[in-house]
Amino acid sequence: MKATNVLFDKACRVMEIILIAIFGLLVIDVLGQVFSRYILGQSFAFTEELARFSLIWLSVLGAAYLNAKRQHLSMDFLYQKFSESGQKRALYFIELCVFLFALVVMVIGGFNLVYTTLHLGQLSGTLRIPLGYIYAIMPISGLLIMWFSLYHVSLIKANKLTN
Repeated sequence: MKATNVLFDKACRVMEIILIAIFGLLVIDVLGQVFSRYILGQSFAFTEELARFSLIWLSVLGAAYLNAKRQHLSMDFLYQKFSESGQKRALYFIELCVFLFALVVMVIGGFNLVYTTLHLGQLSGTLRIPLGYIYAIMPISGLLIMWFSLYHVSLIKANKLTN
């Protein structure tokens, strides 16, 4: 269990660094766009597309990070009414639902989307990046969410996770 905790902490730290870098890139990109449009009088064509792709990666990878830290939005009114054993069963059920959603929608659907866009050779309009690379964050985040759900189940089993 200790090795799993270390791996979990390292994965979260790597995700934090990646998210900070993406956010920094997004801020620089948008500030550059504002500067070029209002100070220079012309805008660069690539900045809007880069901002859009950065926001996609930031939000989807950020969702996986929030899942790892269990900081996602939840309403626990009904959960608080359960007994302790009922709360534990509810936690198992929630993690099962999260795992299945990540598997079906994010991993299977995401791999299908990535494969289709790469196979068809679809490129972004301005940057000319294969769209499959942009969409690749979906199955990557889905796999991370699945792993985090299994990690959370192991914590629930060990009575180290109660809410």
